[in-house]
Amino acid sequence: MTFWDDASGNRLRDWMSVTKDQFYHSGKVAVLPLDFYYPGKHEHGGDLPPRPGFADKWHEPLLSLMPQIKLTLLIGQYAQKYYLPQREKTLTATVAHYQDYLPNYFPLVHPSPLNYGWMNRNPWFAADVVPELQTRIHQLI
Repeated sequence: MTFWDDASGNRLRDWMSVTKDQFYHSGKVAVLPLDFYYPGKHEHGGDLPPRPGFADKWHEPLLSLMPQIKLTLLIGQYAQKYYLPQREKTLTATVAHYQDYLPNYFPLVHPSPLNYGWMNRNPWFAADVVPELQTRIHQLI
């Protein structure tokens, strides 16, 4: 199975304004999950959190193999909690203040279909955040 090869991945690539070929085969996109094991679903929907300690153990050595990374997309609350200890109190506020974390990090809501309601309640995301993400991605690709 290929990562991000579902409705969430389609939306993420749309937000980035990249093709599947650019995403998977350009050599310019790296994917590093917080865990290499899928923890399953919450009983109320959404994914369970990644296992504690996995990113602590593996991210630094893996990222040291990728020194050319110019921008890291922090997709969802778990990635933002891990990489942005000084983030806003909510995911919505963190994403709204994405400029505060540039140029290294770009926090995003998860592109899951479960978050369509969030996107409908926050039209500024599609109007302001997505175009800025696309501009930055195109500068890098």
